[in-house]
Amino acid sequence: MILSIQSHVAFGRVGNRSAVFPLELIGHEVIAINTVQFSNHTGYGKWTGQLFDESHIRELLDGIGDRGALGCDAVLSGYMGSSAIGGVILEALDRVRAINKNAIFCLDPVMGDYGRGFFVRPGIPEFIKTEALSRATIITPNQFEAEYLADMKIVSAADAREAALRIRERGPRIVLITSFQADAQDTGISIYLSDAGSDYLITTDRLTMNPEPNGAGDLCAALFLGHYLNNGDAPRSLEMMTNSVYSVFSRTKASGKRELQLVDARFDIINAPKVYRVKSV
Repeated sequence: MILSIQSHVAFGRVGNRSAVFPLELIGHEVIAINTVQFSNHTGYGKWTGQLFDESHIRELLDGIGDRGALGCDAVLSGYMGSSAIGGVILEALDRVRAINKNAIFCLDPVMGDYGRGFFVRPGIPEFIKTEALSRATIITPNQFEAEYLADMKIVSAADAREAALRIRERGPRIVLITSFQADAQDTGISIYLSDAGSDYLITTDRLTMNPEPNGAGDLCAALFLGHYLNNGDAPRSLEMMTNSVYSVFSRTKASGKRELQLVDARFDIINAPKVYRVKSV
C-alpha cells in the first residue's frame, strides 16, 4: 500500500492523476490524498478549482487512520501547494512509520525548472531543503531542483555525481536526477541515479513535442517507487521505469494530444519493451 499525497486535476495527467493509475497497473494499492483539485494543470494558463489547506489534509489522514489504513509500505509526495501542507505530509510520514518503521518516503521535490525558475509558493523550496529532504528515502529532483538542493551547478556527469553525493549526505539513500543533460549538445535525455554510492545513467532518444506534456516527473517518481517496492533493485527499477515512460511519451506524441496517454500505454507500463539500458558510471 502506498499513500500518495499530491495534486489532482479533473482533466489531464499530473500529480495523483499521473501517479495512481500506473502504480495500480504494476500491482500497488494506493491511498490518494489530493493537495489541490483543479480543472486542469496550470500549464494551460487558466484553470478553476481549489487549493486545500492543511486542516483538510489532516482531517483526511484522521479518517484514514480511523480505518486502520495507515500501515503503508511507502509515502509518495509531489506538489505541496504550501509549506504548511508539507508539514502535514511529514506528520503523515510519522504516523505511517509509527506503524511500519521501514516505510519508504519518496519525495518528488516539485519546485521549478530551467526557463521558469521556481514556480511554487514562497517557502516551499526552503521547506523541502531544510525539513523534508532529511526525512526522504528516495528523492527525484529534476536537474534544476538538484542544483538547488546541492548548492552547485550541474554541467557534467561528474557534477551530477557530486550533487547526488551532497544530497545523499543530507538524508536520502537514493537520488534520481531526472531530465539530466550534461551537455547542451546532447541529443538524448538522461536520468542519473545515485544509490548509496553506486552511480548509474540511462539515456533515451529525445522526443520533440510542443508543448511538452506535463506530469512526466510525477510519472517517473511513481513508477520508480513502485518498481523499487516490487524488487528492491534501484538500477533495475530505473530501467523499467525509463522504458515505460519513453513508451508513454511515444504514444502521446503519436496521438497528437497534449496530455500523457496513460490508458493507451497501459500494457507498456506493465511490461515495457527493453529498448534502453542502464549503465554504471
